[in-house]
Amino acid sequence: MRIGELAERAGVSVRSLRYYEERGLLESERTPGGHREYRESDVTRVRFMQMLYAAGMPSRRIVELLPFLDTGVATPTMLDHFDEESERIRRQVEALTATHDRLARLRDVAAESIAGRPPEECRSSANAAAA
Repeated sequence: MRIGELAERAGVSVRSLRYYEERGLLESERTPGGHREYRESDVTRVRFMQMLYAAGMPSRRIVELLPFLDTGVATPTMLDHFDEESERIRRQVEALTATHDRLARLRDVAAESIAGRPPEECRSSANAAAA
């Protein structure tokens, strides 16, 4: 498939795909006319990379992990990187969960304010929920 189709199917820009190629994250074949051609499996690969980027993983780390997708052969260093990234994401999830919980408590206090609870009580409860 051509670059435009891959971009559309994977939900990314053509510019992103070119960047991925520059960084060694994605490979394409060239047609005799010089057009990039991609495999069907590249749709899944690009979506996976997008997920890793969304989790805050830098491209230098992604490029270290992707060979396993291509070869099925892991190295001890790869395992270390998988563990490090999993732990980093776990900490990120914990922090986001704590933020979510605080916002939910604060939202409940805001709802009480709208329902007529006195402002002084709401301010006190809001500060407690934010702490």
